[in-house]
Amino acid sequence: MIAVPQAAIDLAKRFEGFHRVPKNDPGRAHPYLCPAGYWTIGYGHLCDPKHPPVTKAEAEAYLAQDLKVALAATLRYCPVLATEPASRLAAIVDFTFNLGVGRLQTSMLRRRVNQLDWVAASQELRW
Repeated sequence: MIAVPQAAIDLAKRFEGFHRVPKNDPGRAHPYLCPAGYWTIGYGHLCDPKHPPVTKAEAEAYLAQDLKVALAATLRYCPVLATEPASRLAAIVDFTFNLGVGRLQTSMLRRRVNQLDWVAASQELRW
């Protein structure tokens, strides 16, 4: 199995951020409602609203687990990415992590990636 590219980890950390860290508890993130209306903690990990606060290390462990799931789904629906540069794989893994495997499965992005049409694929990354 291909490892999660470091670029995918970096993308998720950069765009998700370590959110909802109160001033009175600066070392831990607390659950919050993301813009899509889901309870989330750390770097975009879905959780129960009563989930206990997490440290940055715990959030990174959740992120690693979530990205492994996203990677497996990405490679299942876009197998051509197994031989493409890590940056391309990272971008689509990030898409899957953020929007879910169902969104990738039914997307025009998936079709363009599997056709190796990178110009058209890049235009599908508009979220």
